[in-house]
Amino acid sequence: IFWIFFLILSVIVETVMDTRTATAELGWIAYPASGWEEVSGYDENLNTIRTYQVCNVFEPSQNNWLLTTYIDRRGAQRVYVEMRFTVRDCSSIPSVPGSCKETFNLYYYETDSVIATTKGTAFWMEAPYLKVDTIAADESFSQVDFGGRLMKVNTEVRSFGPLSHNGFYLAFQDYGACMSLLSVRVFHKKCPSVVQNFANFPETMTGAESTSLVIARGTCIANSEEVDFPIKLYCNGDGEWMVPIGSCTCKAGFEPDNGNVCRGEFSCFVYCQSEAQREPEADCTLF
Repeated sequence: IFWIFFLILSVIVETVMDTRTATAELGWIAYPASGWEEVSGYDENLNTIRTYQVCNVFEPSQNNWLLTTYIDRRGAQRVYVEMRFTVRDCSSIPSVPGSCKETFNLYYYETDSVIATTKGTAFWMEAPYLKVDTIAADESFSQVDFGGRLMKVNTEVRSFGPLSHNGFYLAFQDYGACMSLLSVRVFHKKCPSVVQNFANFPETMTGAESTSLVIARGTCIANSEEVDFPIKLYCNGDGEWMVPIGSCTCKAGFEPDNGNVCRGEFSCFVYCQSEAQREPEADCTLF
């Protein structure tokens, strides 16, 4: 029987891009010009946001691309993309052709540096994009819903990796939907720094795959020493610590306090004497 232990600590989520915090135009690259359009809009809480929308459902053979600005991966091997969007129900559009869609595609393009915005459409059309997924809406809206401000906002999260270049661009491909991309947030996960078995483990980035286990080496805390080694923890893809191996213990003359500190007898004696002056019945459990 194998036992897997998880340490219940909060995962660290580090955001590297969030369009909801934008105070000016996003300025993403859209091609052709008749496709995606940047507009000021409102989210479901009536907060002002910068959005992109496209709705060329009556024109066949749509192939509209939207490219973000350069995103620095900040050392992450795997990143997550949270997309919030609305999609018009094709069946609610009168006389709409069969080419109407309720999905779009998400891609990414890795590169080590920012690519000049002067590059033409031909360059971006031939860029070596990697497809992440086809994104479908759980809920779509009709014209009546939209007019009544009853927005049906979809939230989808996808991840991709391994990443090997300094950064990347995200690309959104529309091929016949009537939709608004309300916000895009890019983030990655880390396991937090922790003291376990009298050893310190540093903040650790998750691995390249969702199933990856990243080894973090531990160092004994002050006044402790190794008893089982190597001392290590594994950081899983969700930013959780698991499978502790090895440990430290308090050195001779020191005792554990609160599970993560080794205190000496002298410091305890001073502490107890001081307490005894204020509390006659104070007790020192180390003596």
